[in-house]
Amino acid sequence: MITSPISVRRSERSRRATLDAALELCTEKGYRRVTVEAIAARAGVSKKTIYRWWPSKGAVLLEAFAEALIGATPFDDTGDIAADLCAHINGAVKLVSTPPYGPAYAGILSEMHHDDSLARAVREQLVGPRFEGAVGRLRRAQEQGQIPAGADLPMAVELLYAPVYYRHVLREPAQDEATVATLVSHVLRSLTAADGRSPSGAVGGDPAPGGPSAPGRVS
Repeated sequence: MITSPISVRRSERSRRATLDAALELCTEKGYRRVTVEAIAARAGVSKKTIYRWWPSKGAVLLEAFAEALIGATPFDDTGDIAADLCAHINGAVKLVSTPPYGPAYAGILSEMHHDDSLARAVREQLVGPRFEGAVGRLRRAQEQGQIPAGADLPMAVELLYAPVYYRHVLREPAQDEATVATLVSHVLRSLTAADGRSPSGAVGGDPAPGGPSAPGRVS
């Protein structure tokens, strides 16, 4: 859960009602038409209460999305880095490609270009922690000998996540599980290319000519 210094004073029932109301309205009306007034009315709380807990509708939806993403994309450690990464990325793909979370996140990404406070919150509350969690999972695989000691783990995380959000932002079809497996295999192979050995637990082999390939890195 995304928390703040004043969150301990929240009523959990009101907090949950507010997050659910924001997601429902975003699905029904679209992000741009959602207002704090409408969220308050749907949730049965006052507008003043919402502004005491969140600075904007974007912040409300960011908390709702972040909670769902954390639940849908755990950094499991089964001892098989390829399988764990596939499960993790598939969870992210499913979340951002279906309502109510897909439309909510698309709206957040659009609004953060015009709202510095929201952009900062996205980095601090969502992107930063999830990025560090992914690096940490790769580091454990490194310690287990599944990834070379000199591998660039932050770059690997960018390569894993970029195609998911590339397709989401451009409204391209979401990856299926086979494409995600190919993506994970390519990334793990790139980490081991320098020393010429195959990554432990790699999924699948090289894609057939004309087969699916991961989009390039997006900066």
